[in-house]
Formats: sequence, structure tokens, C-alpha cells
Amino acid sequence: MKWFRHFLLTATAVVAAAVSAADEPVLRIGYSDWPGWTAWEIADKKGFFAKHGVNVKLEWFEYGPQMDAFAVGRIDAAGISNGDAMVLNASGARNIIIMINDYSNGNDKIVGAPGIGSIRELKGRKIGVEIGCLSHMLLMNALAKNGMTEKDVTLVNMPTHQAAQTLASGDVAAIVAWQPNSGAALELVKGSRELYTSADEPGIIYDTLAVSAESLLKHRAEWSKVVAAWYDVIDYLNDPANRDEAMKILAARVGVTPEKYATYMKGTRFLTAGEAMKIFRKADGFGSVYGSSAITDKFFVDNKIYKENVNISRCIDPSFTRAYLKGKK
Repeated sequence: MKWFRHFLLTATAVVAAAVSAADEPVLRIGYSDWPGWTAWEIADKKGFFAKHGVNVKLEWFEYGPQMDAFAVGRIDAAGISNGDAMVLNASGARNIIIMINDYSNGNDKIVGAPGIGSIRELKGRKIGVEIGCLSHMLLMNALAKNGMTEKDVTLVNMPTHQAAQTLASGDVAAIVAWQPNSGAALELVKGSRELYTSADEPGIIYDTLAVSAESLLKHRAEWSKVVAAWYDVIDYLNDPANRDEAMKILAARVGVTPEKYATYMKGTRFLTAGEAMKIFRKADGFGSVYGSSAITDKFFVDNKIYKENVNISRCIDPSFTRAYLKGKK
């Protein structure tokens, strides 16, 4: 009868495990074609979610449709910029930033047409930009630093994914876009050049994980595990021995060569937990996610993207990164 008892114990264990797995929530995370979010693919492929015992379903989107999916509750969290997290909150899709993946460090670019050598040379000219998004704010930042305002140029509303075609058309003197669209414009239009990038204003665009308030309330402990899995991704990326494998994983997700994908990484500043906590401090200016979000919020209200200012403090929660660091000591 020993074999029977052994069978019974094994069967019981299997059933218990199945019940336990069924009870675990599935956290649905949206991600898209930006290095700081595509890197979630590494967490999946290298087993970091499983390592921390969290059940995650990654869902791949184009950036705009991902925001729409979050707004209607199709996903529990979205990889979005801090500015777009404010937009969603203003529209009623309540979310909280629990993690800062990276900041744009050159991947968001203003690209001038052949013959345009500086921002000042854009005075009186047309510029293609997706009006109301963070590319628009990057442009306003560049104009202000060069003693100009929006009144000194003519904005042509342009879907970001059409940046290369728009610059090639000759109808505009410059475009504003992020990678891979900004890079595609530089490649397609010979003689075009970078005029200004997000590296000229670090912190103007932070890339984050924004979680629905409802999911965060119900599954706080599970989201802590997601944060831990992400910092395994950071450790993995920071190890030079993993570079080739990492580029293969990321490139396969977006359909380019590993060599090509490596060029996108240069303009993305991935953050360790310690670096993120410094940015989580409350301060004015782009060096803080609070200050950056407040500037962005004002920009959106001024440009009538939404009517009333968002309560920034309610939309950001540093405690997950803080707890991760504390647990590492």
C-alpha cells in the first residue's frame, strides 16, 4: 500500500498546486516599442517573473492603442511616460506610477531637413509634430531655450509613426519624434540632422510603469514582485556578459537586427533602484518625476489637452522601489 499512499500524496500535492495557481491573480501588463518597455520581454524570457512567483501576462501594443486598452480596463498596467500617465488620470483612468524604468536620453529628437542647422533656423518654418504629446513639449522646450515661442513657427499635426515620410515630403523644415521614428527620418532623408534631443533636457520624459488604482489596491503584494522582477532585468542588462543575448531578445520582439537595436539603447538611460529613488524625491524641475510631471501637467492644461490640473502626489508612489531597496540590504 506504500505505492498507493505515495500516489495519493503526490496527487494531493498536484491538485493543491493547481488550486493555488488558479487562485493567483494574472497581472496584465501592456508594453510597446521603446527600449525601457520592450525590456519587459527579458523578464518573461529569462524567467524573472516566475522567480518571484508572480503571474504576469505581457500584452504587446502600439503605444496609443495601449493607452486606450488601459482606459477601458483591458490591461492592469501600462508602460507609459509620466506625462501620459497624467493624461489618463485626467480622463478618469485612475493610475499610479509605481516604478521609473528609464528616462529618454536622446531617443526623442527634433530632426531638421537638409540645410537646417539649428533650432533658430526654424523661425517662420513648418514643423511636423504630434500636437499635444510629449514630442510637442520637447519642441516647446527647445524653442524656449533658443529665445523663441510657438508663435515663431507653424506646427503641422503629424502622427509620430509618419515622421520619416513627412520629413521626406519636403513640406516641413523639421520633425519631432522618438525612436525608431526619429532614426528612420535621419536614415531616409540624406543630409538631415539632429537639432535637439531629450539628452539636452534630461528628465523631460520619464518612462514608467503605471498601474490601475483598482489593481494596486487588490494586489499590492503581487505588484511588489513585479518591481523585483524588473530590477532583475536591470541587473541583467548591466552585466556586459549578457549584452549579445539581450540585444537578440529585444530585437526579436520588434523585428530588427540586434545590431540595429543596440543603437536604440544609447538614447535610453535605464535606472537602477537607487537612481530611481533619487528621481522619486519631491522637487521642482525635471530632475524629479514630481517636478517633471508638474511641468508636463501645466503644459497639457495650457494646451487644452485636458481642463483641470492633476493632483501629482496622488499619481506617484515611490514605496515599491523603496521597499525593494530595503529588502536588498
